[in-house]
Amino acid sequence: MPIKRIAVIGAGQMGAGIAHICAQANYEVLLQDKNESALTKGITTIEQSLTRAVQKERITEIEKERTLANITTTASLSEITEVDLAIEAVIEQLDVKQNIFASLDEQLHDKAILATNTSALPITEIASATTRPEKVIGMHFMNPVPVMRLVEIIRAIQTDDATYETVVSVTKQLHKTAVTVKDFPGFVSNRVLMPLINEAIFTVYEGIATIEDVDAVMKLGMNHPMGPLQLADFIGLDTCLYIMEVLYEGFNDPKYRPCPLLRQYVQAGWYGRKSGRGFYTYT
Repeated sequence: MPIKRIAVIGAGQMGAGIAHICAQANYEVLLQDKNESALTKGITTIEQSLTRAVQKERITEIEKERTLANITTTASLSEITEVDLAIEAVIEQLDVKQNIFASLDEQLHDKAILATNTSALPITEIASATTRPEKVIGMHFMNPVPVMRLVEIIRAIQTDDATYETVVSVTKQLHKTAVTVKDFPGFVSNRVLMPLINEAIFTVYEGIATIEDVDAVMKLGMNHPMGPLQLADFIGLDTCLYIMEVLYEGFNDPKYRPCPLLRQYVQAGWYGRKSGRGFYTYT
């Protein structure tokens, strides 16, 4: 089935980024968020990103205006009806996602595909909230979406071949690289990345090295573009903790136990860049 119209549910950092690249690839995009201010902020973020691209001569002013014209917004989930693909990018809570998927399942035509941008939750369980589990799939974009090339494509146990092939094709149209993984906690990206970040936090917690020195070791010694603690701040320490808890619960393995210092920072409201303080202080 050809994909012409895409809905993106959630206008936060990830949702806005997904809407941006879909519109830039000339899909008709309906961006939905129940919070009107989030919708406004999402569109502003897209416009600012496109303006920077024009200034750097990566796109033309005409391409910028065409991309923006491809996006419409709504605060009502019930207005999402005539789309071929819906990509959910809301808070990482299973019940919230399942409720959204159940609603979309009722509203969309039978051939529509339902995708989730979850970074850790089981696609199979999300799919179970619908009557079309074979048309549910994971599309895990990397942050920032317009820059990062990878999309993890996660097949639920129920996902059929036609759905998978269509989503891979869309991913290529977005000029992204699709990597296929199975539906296990953390998939590949976060199953590898989050324990690394967690172990870096343990080295600070145990007094082995300072925050700056841990990051310096990984940047200068391992050629990482960003230290793990700086990266954790960028991702959000609350998100890091959540994913570690998903891994810990999903595998029942003590190697995924979240560091107590990570939990303490989250309890203090030190989430990283978005709160102004994490392992580093931001102004």
